[in-house]
Amino acid sequence: MRLRVRKAAHLLERSGLAMAGAACGLFVGAHVGTSIGALTTVAFLLAMMAVGFVGFYLGIDIPPLPFHPGETDAEHEARGGIDAAEFLSAVGTFCATLAAFASVTLVVLHIAPHLAWTGMILAAWLIGVTMQIVAGTIGRARR
Repeated sequence: MRLRVRKAAHLLERSGLAMAGAACGLFVGAHVGTSIGALTTVAFLLAMMAVGFVGFYLGIDIPPLPFHPGETDAEHEARGGIDAAEFLSAVGTFCATLAAFASVTLVVLHIAPHLAWTGMILAAWLIGVTMQIVAGTIGRARR
């Protein structure tokens, strides 16, 4: 019984993260769509939401590398102390949420930035979400 409750709680948590990613994608898509006329379509908004949904679902809750008890910091560094999946997840989440935060701010305050800024926001979103998806794939492949 306890295992089922844990799994259900984990599924709810991941679903909440996925919905947050979809909401972030919606805001980035809304901002980009208002700045770039060719991207003012429902299909573009749905694609941005879908990418955010998948990225936040896969990329935020990464299974950690196994811990080796008794290992010193020097041994850990010699073995290669950087967990690629964890690093990609962290940087990707930061980039994607920064892009979403900038988009929400611009939409709410009715600010129309230069097209180059809009391009950077779109690039940050796409790079961040792609990093999350890659991180989630790496983390689940090594399990």
